[in-house]
Amino acid sequence: MRISSLRTNALRTNALRTAAVGAALTVTLAGCSTSGEAASPTGEEAASKDPSSLVLALVPSQDQDGLVDTAAPLTEFLTEELGIEVTGVVSKDYQAAVEAMGAGQAQIGFLPSLQLWQANDMYGAETVLQTERNGNITYPAQFMTNIPDKYCEDTPVERDGKLFCNGADALTGPAGLASIAKMKGAKVAALGPGSPAGYIYPMLALQEAGFDIDTDIQQIPVTANDAAVLAVYNGDAEVGFSFWDARDIVAKDIPDVGEKVVVFAMTEEIPNDGVALSSSLSPELQQRITDALAAYSESAEGSAILESIYSITKLAPANPDSLDVVARAAQALGLK
Repeated sequence: MRISSLRTNALRTNALRTAAVGAALTVTLAGCSTSGEAASPTGEEAASKDPSSLVLALVPSQDQDGLVDTAAPLTEFLTEELGIEVTGVVSKDYQAAVEAMGAGQAQIGFLPSLQLWQANDMYGAETVLQTERNGNITYPAQFMTNIPDKYCEDTPVERDGKLFCNGADALTGPAGLASIAKMKGAKVAALGPGSPAGYIYPMLALQEAGFDIDTDIQQIPVTANDAAVLAVYNGDAEVGFSFWDARDIVAKDIPDVGEKVVVFAMTEEIPNDGVALSSSLSPELQQRITDALAAYSESAEGSAILESIYSITKLAPANPDSLDVVARAAQALGLK
């Protein structure tokens, strides 16, 4: 999707939300629908109306085909811990997961930061947990290339089997952003506008560097972070956007990806993704789900599973106010 003005952005965002609703409604979700217009009950009445099954919505940050299978141990744990069947589904895109929660088709969402904010703002969902990755609660988006001679002002350095230049090996943002001026006319692999790392923050950096993101780059749409890495690796794009460090996902199958795909710049830090719970659930069930997920992330088995799903090392209590910065970034691009 390309954007040329705030007015056009608003129209396209509405269209995106409408399409996402349609996509969400086409997913087969057994026995989970709730009314978004009904008054929210409390106490024993709310608990008595909790659903007999729950749906965990996952967003496609990596290969969609295997994501539900990868998450199966998590949904099995929740089913046993809660005494309620929990099923995992992968939404068509980030926005569809938000709309599925709003439509009562999903009650638990593992969502990026912008979608956490939207789920709360639009549908009253509670952000209960945020992720930690190796002790960090924020992360940068990265600019990757297969033409380091063009974008690197210095010799790429190796770190953990992957190449970085322009100071990006510090692994925190911002870094190397002066080099993005060389992207005029480049083919760029970008995720959809709902992705903080795969679209919003890199595009905002380009906009702040004076780019017209509608005309100054050739956008190559991809559906997931690993797909952006592969687009650069395969030469379909000379630059790609992703979260740090999506090359690790691809390296499982393509060991030399860290050498051929070089990270040359990083954006400002982005608040980590997390877990949202539908407002239709009773406070008691919300707390049980929150406690179960937090305990799961503290266990060796659970930590390993969460690492394989979204590179999560721990689930910690959420700070909903930290998400405002992502909403402001999206607004600057006309996406909110």
